Amino acid sequence: MKVRIRRFDGQKEWWQDYEVDAKPSDTVLDILNRIREKHDHTLAFRQSCQMGSCGSCGMVINGLPALACQTRIGELKTESIRLEPLYNYKVIKDLVVDLTDFVNKHRSVKPWMIRKNPQELEEAPMEFKVTPDQNLTFVQFDYCIMCGVCLAACPTVAIDPLFLGPQALGQAYRYIADPRDEGFEERIEVLDDSHGVWRCHFAGACSYVCPKGVDPAKAIQYLKKEVLKYRLLHKKKASVKPAELIQKAPPANAPKPPPFDFKIEGGE
Repeated sequence: MKVRIRRFDGQKEWWQDYEVDAKPSDTVLDILNRIREKHDHTLAFRQSCQMGSCGSCGMVINGLPALACQTRIGELKTESIRLEPLYNYKVIKDLVVDLTDFVNKHRSVKPWMIRKNPQELEEAPMEFKVTPDQNLTFVQFDYCIMCGVCLAACPTVAIDPLFLGPQALGQAYRYIADPRDEGFEERIEVLDDSHGVWRCHFAGACSYVCPKGVDPAKAIQYLKKEVLKYRLLHKKKASVKPAELIQKAPPANAPKPPPFDFKIEGGE
């Protein structure tokens, strides 16, 4: 099989062809490892889990952003493969791109649980109630593995480098939709911005290429709804109140559990 790869060494860019033995059951990542082991040890690409969980091996395969470890040769149904680094990212070397801006945008939406009383996160005496129906409103967006493939497919990211992008906005909605979170006001300024939710034109390309079925395009539309409700009606998604906490704190005089002995028999 012919494999054409767009190479970059930090100064110049070129296309390089390889002839590689391939089976229909091989993944694109298998082919890349074969090239590096038997043909060209200078080829650079990222990999880690090899099972679609870490998101490290994102690249453009025959013009479509995807994970190399999840793309099988037999599924491509082509005589050759064309591999490129993810679009809309600065290329470091060959198929390796710089994720600094991607991570910074992700961090800017504060993708973690926020409570008005921070101590509740560290020393909560009870469990916050989340019903199955409430869980369904955000669990789909919790599957994001931060592979960055969605930004490579997004036409808005291509023309506006300041746009937060589908990954960050999808994760913002994941936490805003969570009834345990109280951080909507802390995120609103970065979301309700000309480079925030309103820059999305709903092309849907991000959802089409997402390897985990997260559907960030849908999350962004829900996020627009929440922002409008807050700005026009001064309403925000209700969070779990203390009265809805479900496991009562143990009484002060309750006996303490016995200490767990970590000593391993035969060890020191």
